[in-house]
Amino acid sequence: MSANPIEQLSASYPVAFIQALGRVLQNEGGLSDTAGDEGGETKYGISRRQYPSLNIAALTLPDAAAIYYRDWWIKFNFGALAGTIGAKAFDLSVNMGPRSAIICLQRAMRACGHQILDDGDLGPVTIIAARVIDATALLAAFRSEAAGHYRLLTGSDDAGDPNHRFLTGWLNRAYE
Repeated sequence: MSANPIEQLSASYPVAFIQALGRVLQNEGGLSDTAGDEGGETKYGISRRQYPSLNIAALTLPDAAAIYYRDWWIKFNFGALAGTIGAKAFDLSVNMGPRSAIICLQRAMRACGHQILDDGDLGPVTIIAARVIDATALLAAFRSEAAGHYRLLTGSDDAGDPNHRFLTGWLNRAYE
């Protein structure tokens, strides 16, 4: 039996999802309840705000994986994207919301020369474009768009902005 809890889940899910989930868990960590965080009590990135009837403190890793697979990976079709791009879109969606993450991806596609509407829908046009754009260029543009999104959330570089304290972590997430 593997000592890595993520590897223990690998028999139940596609490899691309397990890899993407590993990135999310690395960024989200365990149980937290940070004052001022709109999500409230959060574990593995799953928040009380999103799932008000869920006992967040008792959430297990297998339960979190099932939620992410059903409510994020399948629902928003992240598995239709190539490995690195799909994992990045999934990870960012957990933090900024699926629509915002997909808009960042679509804007990155435009930065790579493809005329894609930034409608926040991961539909066939976006999926096909993601498959034909050079993955290295797309990932670089995607990181840049995500960083821009996070900077806009802070409103300014003013430390008085309530989101400013999250900016460094958000930028690290955008650029990884």
